[in-house]
Amino acid sequence: MKTTMTNRRGFLRAGAAGLALGVAAPAYLRAQGAPLKIGHLTPTTGFLGPLGEYAQMGIKLAVDHINANGGAGGRQVELIMEDSVNPQTASTKAERMFERDQVDMIIGEISSASCLTISQVAARYGKVFVNTGGNSDSLRGQDCNRYMFHVETQNSMYVNAEGQYFKTQDMVEGKNWYMMTADYAFGHDLLAAAKAFLDTNGGQIAGEDLVPTDATDFSSYMLKIRQAQPDVVALNLAGTQITNFFKQYGEFGLDFTLGGFGFDTVSAWAAGAQNFRGTWPNVWNHLVQNDASQAFVQAFTEAYGKPPENQAWGDYNAGLIMARAVAEAGDAGGDALVDYLESEEAQFDLMKNRKGYFRPSDHQLIQEIYAITALPADEVQNEYDIFTTSDPLPGSDEPLETLAQSVTGGTCSL
Repeated sequence: MKTTMTNRRGFLRAGAAGLALGVAAPAYLRAQGAPLKIGHLTPTTGFLGPLGEYAQMGIKLAVDHINANGGAGGRQVELIMEDSVNPQTASTKAERMFERDQVDMIIGEISSASCLTISQVAARYGKVFVNTGGNSDSLRGQDCNRYMFHVETQNSMYVNAEGQYFKTQDMVEGKNWYMMTADYAFGHDLLAAAKAFLDTNGGQIAGEDLVPTDATDFSSYMLKIRQAQPDVVALNLAGTQITNFFKQYGEFGLDFTLGGFGFDTVSAWAAGAQNFRGTWPNVWNHLVQNDASQAFVQAFTEAYGKPPENQAWGDYNAGLIMARAVAEAGDAGGDALVDYLESEEAQFDLMKNRKGYFRPSDHQLIQEIYAITALPADEVQNEYDIFTTSDPLPGSDEPLETLAQSVTGGTCSL
């Protein structure tokens, strides 16, 4: 794995937490001694559990770096973490965090359905919720609210990025696609965006299946795919669903072009180089060649013994963003943070080529993303570097919002 020579001590002293986001407190705020309490909710069990583990590692490292660099507006950060489990439990735990634990904000989540219930609780308390893993367009559309912000990229952005790649490979117009979709809010929303893209660009659907989130045996689906003989098999799956599909796809000897519209690198790592294949959209990965990015990879690897997954990147950066927001706003109250995050000066170094910003109309973090492509198994050198990464998307000559157009999910009214 390629990393810079920056060591963890140097990173803590002058790395991303201190320089890229400027979280050290202005002098006039240093008198504020009360700790900043951050609640963190994410699933650490079930089919999204492997992602949740990386999320917790990311937010813990962020808090370490923030506190080592003077805190958020001079306030040391206290972190309270819980397994969100499911939408109903997530709502209950969010309310308990605001009531009993008196948290100033909540960061986290992966399930789009749980994001919605947490955001509704946060709005009732007038506190900010930062979504780090829920992709559903409807969270940025008809289900948006004033106090919810999105570090994770939305489904339509992933679809547009991956779709552009398939167009360059002449695999869209006039081609037959077979869709495999996770049967919950994220999958349904991603399927709608994928169908909209195919309709616009002349692609055809040869077959589609909704897959239960607890499914582990994909043999019946493999037989249907083999019979359909599609040009492309596109996965709108999540978590361990993708890992299990990869392994069984290879076992059945299927060799149709494989890809998808949403992806986490933990699924590639769990499948292994012998099973991982295709090209996938990715919000960030450990191979991004940027000084701040590689400093983060180095610090994370030294802390946990393995490189960070994209979910760890999301929760880490959400922590840094909110620490800076508290410092700049001079207040951890929901309205003060919303006003700052919507302002023109709120631009953030995300360990990418261009800074990102929250679009005021729906609170989506507008940013570059990437495409990762599986390496042939005989070219793989270790268990983590099993793919290559593209240059940032959109290209440097295109506006950042290029991929965030033609979205589904209804209209946001903040």
